[in-house]
Amino acid sequence: MRILFFGDVVGRSGREAVLAHMPMLREKLDPDLTVVNGENSAGGYGVTVKIAEEFFEAGIDVVTLGNHTWDQKELVSTIEQQPRIVRPVNYPEGTPGRGHVLLQARGGRKVLVVNVLLRLFMEPMDDPFAAVDRVLKAHRLGPGGVDAVLIDMHGEATSEKMIMGHFCDGRASLVVGTHSHVPTADHMVLPKGTAYQSDAGMCGDYDSAIGMKKEVALAKMVRKLPTERLSPAEGEGTVCGCYVETDDRTGLAVRIEPLRIGGRLSQALPERMQ
Repeated sequence: MRILFFGDVVGRSGREAVLAHMPMLREKLDPDLTVVNGENSAGGYGVTVKIAEEFFEAGIDVVTLGNHTWDQKELVSTIEQQPRIVRPVNYPEGTPGRGHVLLQARGGRKVLVVNVLLRLFMEPMDDPFAAVDRVLKAHRLGPGGVDAVLIDMHGEATSEKMIMGHFCDGRASLVVGTHSHVPTADHMVLPKGTAYQSDAGMCGDYDSAIGMKKEVALAKMVRKLPTERLSPAEGEGTVCGCYVETDDRTGLAVRIEPLRIGGRLSQALPERMQ
């Protein structure tokens, strides 16, 4: 299988960049599964069902979330209407929505997508390792189970992300980090066959403070002045993510490559596009 993952989409710049590049990426990479983290796509704070549906219409299969899940209050009452919007699996029992989704990819293959919120330097949540373990035990990767498993781990600390990667090694096709809005250079296939990257990076304007207007952040951090609420930068966006290919027999990864297109960052294209 071919899997395409986009990191945190920040504001209009990030949305427009992803939507603009999707036709070309679909043509060149021909992904069987495409997932985007959309938790900053609505003005930098959360996502709306309308925005999620724009992603779906462009060919994206699943929108994952994170610590800004409920910033758009409408989602509390609307998330149940759209099963392909996935909030963190380790929210307390009874929280609206779902933390994973099982969907059918091309050829009738079964794919599991999980979203989990990590805890170091983040708001305390239920145990992310126990929550992920329960889902993976219920939906085993490989013959007789699911054909691919993607886990979006939304967290701050690379150490915790790496431990989650090793915890899932051999049980997932891809374990990829979001939240820090900066792409890491540690994409690799772990010893037991799980593709891993600590952070896919954001889709947005990198002439910014992790996607937000730098002038407001400067005033706040340098001069300690009261400021307006941070809002997304509006320049040309870079699309950041990763591309993974799996072995159809096992569901494990055979390669992972970074993806960076447009905007200010150095470009990185999967071999299939070159």
